[in-house]
Amino acid sequence: QVQLVESGGGSVQPGESLRLSCVVSRSGSGHFCMGWFRQAPGKEREGVASIYTRGGDTFYADSVKGRFTISRDNVSQDNAKNTLYLQMNALKPEDTALYYCAADLRVPREFCNRGHWTDSYRGQGTQVTVSS
Repeated sequence: QVQLVESGGGSVQPGESLRLSCVVSRSGSGHFCMGWFRQAPGKEREGVASIYTRGGDTFYADSVKGRFTISRDNVSQDNAKNTLYLQMNALKPEDTALYYCAADLRVPREFCNRGHWTDSYRGQGTQVTVSS
């Protein structure tokens, strides 16, 4: 079981920055994949970025590569608790969406690092709005 709680969304102008945070708590121990999805009205949900708890390799969607950075703090040694971040720079109006953090306990690291994972567990989401 995994619980995820996001914070940090808001409204900004194009070109500005935001930092999203997510506390990820799981029962049990072991390494797993986690990251961020976004859902905009009328569009399919998009996997924005992912990171595996072992190794630290990351994956980014082409639409955010070079502007967004995913990172994490391992709060407990058994990976039972992590804080996940998404630093978003040079925001564009097309980045407007509901962002939610997610976790997938099943995929191996090499799948996570290619963005081949799913939001088996997800938080409630935080709204990001970019407009002038």
